[in-house]
Amino acid sequence: MTSTPDDATGQRDRLLAALRAHGTVFAELGRLFGARAGLHTTDASALVEILSAQDRGAPLTQAALGSRVGLTAGATSSLLNRLERAGHVIRVRDSTDRRVVTLRAADGVDALVDRFFAPVVDRVDAMLAGYSPAELAHAERFLTDYVATMHRFIEDLDRPA
Repeated sequence: MTSTPDDATGQRDRLLAALRAHGTVFAELGRLFGARAGLHTTDASALVEILSAQDRGAPLTQAALGSRVGLTAGATSSLLNRLERAGHVIRVRDSTDRRVVTLRAADGVDALVDRFFAPVVDRVDAMLAGYSPAELAHAERFLTDYVATMHRFIEDLDRPA
């Protein structure tokens, strides 16, 4: 059976709907993580951003975190003070430029995150086992391209008009 332009449009629409649903579910997981960890949703989001940046080897500064979670400098400072008091985050001075302060997850935070997310990671891993390496390669390429497209769009929005 060959696909028609309407089939392709419908398939794209369904795929975009699935991506929106993923965003909703991902946000809900973040909210539930925050609730279980005793954190406000914004604090949990900030902690996830700090961990993600740290995992990528590019720790965030306070200003970068504020930009990522959509807070003013003062609100970001208050958020970081709460996360520090709770023992979740530490501020680290850069060894080459002492004026630069980056944010790191405190000891034990990875275990907190892993306890919450390990069951869903196991379920997703089991689900992925049902796909062939070729199918996973296509999905990986698609998601990589999708994320790059979204990042470029965000960069364009951040540019002065």
